[in-house]
Amino acid sequence: MPALKRSPGLHPDLSEVLLTDLQIKRRVRSLAVEIKQVYGDGEFTIISLINGAVMFTCDLMREIDNPVRLDCIRVSSYGSKTKSIGTPQIIHSLTLDIAKRDVLVIDDILDTGKTLKLVSELVRALRPASLRTCVLLDKKARREVALEADFVGFEIPDRFVVGYGLDFAERYRNLRGIGVLKKSKQTVGAWAVG
Repeated sequence: MPALKRSPGLHPDLSEVLLTDLQIKRRVRSLAVEIKQVYGDGEFTIISLINGAVMFTCDLMREIDNPVRLDCIRVSSYGSKTKSIGTPQIIHSLTLDIAKRDVLVIDDILDTGKTLKLVSELVRALRPASLRTCVLLDKKARREVALEADFVGFEIPDRFVVGYGLDFAERYRNLRGIGVLKKSKQTVGAWAVG
């Protein structure tokens, strides 16, 4: 039986594709080069903000040949909404000792800045040798905290995006590219349960 081919067309719940799978792959490779220029051949610890940054972190790590350690922090900042719920909450914290180690915090998107600020403060309190941040997407129009990431994949407009790890109510993370979610799909009851 021949393998089924995926159609590269637009997902029916998206109004447009903002970034294709190929654009993301190319930028992840160039981000890895930028990161390598900063860390040289030295070891560093990656802290991934999950669930959103899982795909980005995995792809980025595969492009880096440095010795790296990986830990994850789980933070809730959106819930089932399309805007930040206010103060982000740390649901699961670090397990690795990061004192006197170089640390790179990776997140999927920097918008209000509250989540990255909270995580950065938590990491700084653990006395790393250095702390840098890397985000796939930067939505400057939504910034509420004076914060900039050290490494940025793409600057995007103020649109609600899903795909490549980004979700709405835990859906759409598995899309290969990143697209704008239709307004009609931006409520929790918008899906048929079957």
